[in-house]
Parts: sequence; structure tokens; C-alpha cells
Amino acid sequence: MRKMSDMMADFASFGGRQGAFFRDGAFLRDGAYSRETESSDRLAVLADFGSNPGALTARFYLPPDLPPGAPLVVVLHGCTQNAAGYDHRAGWSTLADEAGFALLYPEQSRLNNPNLCFNWFRPGDARRDAGEALSIRQMIDALGQVHAIDSARVFITGLSAGGAMTSVMLAAYPEVFAGGAIIAGLAYGCASTVPEAFDCMRGQGAASDEELWALLREASDHGGPWPRIAIWQGSADHTVAPSNAEDIAAQWRHVHHLGETPTREEMLGVRARRTWCNGAGEAVIELNTVASMGHGTPLGDGLGVPGPYMLDVGISSTREIARFWGLADAPQTRAALPARPVAPLAPAARRRPRAVTGQDAAPAASPAAVPATSRAKTYGTGPALQPPGADAFSVKKTIEDALRAAGLMR
Repeated sequence: MRKMSDMMADFASFGGRQGAFFRDGAFLRDGAYSRETESSDRLAVLADFGSNPGALTARFYLPPDLPPGAPLVVVLHGCTQNAAGYDHRAGWSTLADEAGFALLYPEQSRLNNPNLCFNWFRPGDARRDAGEALSIRQMIDALGQVHAIDSARVFITGLSAGGAMTSVMLAAYPEVFAGGAIIAGLAYGCASTVPEAFDCMRGQGAASDEELWALLREASDHGGPWPRIAIWQGSADHTVAPSNAEDIAAQWRHVHHLGETPTREEMLGVRARRTWCNGAGEAVIELNTVASMGHGTPLGDGLGVPGPYMLDVGISSTREIARFWGLADAPQTRAALPARPVAPLAPAARRRPRAVTGQDAAPAASPAAVPATSRAKTYGTGPALQPPGADAFSVKKTIEDALRAAGLMR
């Protein structure tokens, strides 16, 4: 008998092949995008960008009169999102108009993943010169031919599964990127199967610092310099455990030759920010924890449009990420906030990976597409996480009930 996880994976894949996806408690057909997203789509299509082994779509935005030699920001959407919707709500193209940089949006398809998640946990898509990772690399090269991009100023960011895929790109192609920003994402190489991915999201079976460093070293033969890394995480995220942000920071501290103690610790409104600086005093790792925030992209400062998993917490991670990279200035109101020391956060638990049994198998829906606990709910059009007040819904239980009703399991 095959494992229950495999059976449910086939079940979910069948739904994806039929062009259906789960949203707001019902299955919808392909093309059921909101009118708001359609009317606000500012992105063009990059039709030909190479062999595209990951079968992704490339969308891009160039502000009017963008001069040659402009920076490029690559943005990866979360599960059940698309490129245009994420751009509209995060405000990246608005900021690109203000600050003068190009945007590239790789976009997932349901043929690859029923929930539109980037496949950060599949070895064939999550390594250098293969699958989805290679497709994104080819897009960057092709857009550089369409518009003369400054190859020394290419940056990448993403939310949830897009954040985990951002970790993949930074690890696999560190020579390409000057910086990265991972929002509610995961460390590179923490999972290579669906059950491992769910364990990683829950913060279970975490690798040691030494194992995290080894995974990053083995991803490429790059010897430096290394990208600057910004990390954003909600303290009340019940889908991607906050300990994952600690793992990302630990993974990148080693290659930057930094210790565990940050150079600066500050409280800026609802955000606790820890910064690690190199010997020249440059900030190379920044870990931002937003108090009481769930799973999603932090919005505020008049930039972006709140929605499912696009969370108005009074601070724009889009603008702050661009500030960290040196592409835009932070708002005066944010810069003027007094900084005060905060107590160091407790170090993330470092547990050895545990064996996964059939009883531990994760649901078929793609990792980062459904909540990480057995009490979690699937809801909305964002990275399929639970907003306050949503009714409890267990994907695994529903599939199991359907299989029992069909006489396929006891």
C-alpha cells in the first residue's frame, strides 16, 4: 500500500490538472481572478527567455524613461497568488516609479503546482542550473537584454513559498544577487520532500547551525562576496514558525563571518530589528520581527493595498527592504522613530532532523500553501493561511473523509 501522503498528493494533483483550486471554502476554475487584480495589472509578459525548464511565466515592469544601468528587483509571489496581484498589493511597481528600478516577476502555473506555490522543496527545482531555479536565472539574463540592467545591482525577494524560493536563488546563484529579502520564508535546503517541508514550516526537526552552513556551502562553488540578507517575520505566524527566521539568519551569518550576537538591536514601533554589520560597518544581515503579526507581507507608510496575507501593520516592508538594499530612502516618519535597546530574543531551538513515518506524512497540498498545524485553516487568496475568525478547515481531514466515503480507506 502506498503512503497516505502519496495518495493525497495524487488527489491534489488531479484537482490541479482539472484546473481547480481551493479558495474561500470552494473550488474555483482557472481564470477566477478578481476584477481588482485584472484592472491593476501593470506587468508586461517576457515571452522568450530561454529553455525554461521550470515551465514558469515571466512578467516584468519598467518605469517610464528608466535609464540604462538601472537596478533590478526580482519578486516571487506566495501560494495561490499571482504576479500582478502581489505587485498591486505590495506596491513594488509604485516604488519602482519613485526610486527608478526595474521589476521581474516569475510566475508559477497550476500545471507545476495546484496551489501556485514555487516548488522550493523539490530537489529538481531547488538547485543550481535545474528546474524552476534555472528558469528564474534565465529570466534575469533575458530582461538584461531587453533593458540594460546593472548586473551588480540585482536583488530578489519573496513571500512564504516565494520567500523559500528566494532562499534557493540566493544559495544557488549568490554571484547574481547583491541582496535578498525573505518574508515568512525558510532556510535553504531544510526540506527535500513534502513531509520534511511541513516539518520545516512548523519549526520541527530543525538543522544545527553547522548543517545549515554546510547546505549553503554546497549549493554553489561561490567564494564571495555574498548577498546582503533582510529577513521579515511575524511573531504570531502560525504557518511558518518564527524559528525559521532565526535559521535563515544563522545560515547566512557564517559566510559573512559574523557571530551570533547582533551589532545593533532596536525597537522601531511594532518592529524589533536586529542588525549584523561587517568589519567595514556595513549592515549585511537584518532580521525584522513584527509584533503580533501573522503570516503575510507587512504593509504601511502609504504604500501597497491590504488584502489576504498582505497585512497593514503600519510599516511597509517593500519600502524598508528597498532602503536596506540602498534603492530607496525610508520615510521620514520611520527614520525619526527613536531606537532603543531590546532584550535579545531566545535562540532558535536546534533539533536534529527526525525520521518521518507514514503517520507523520503531510497533507498533499503544497508546503506553504496550507497552515502548519493540525488546527490550521485554509482560506482566502493569499498564501492560504488563516485570518482571524475564519472557520476551521483541515485539508487532510476533508480528503480523508472523501476517501472514506468512496470506500478507498477505512
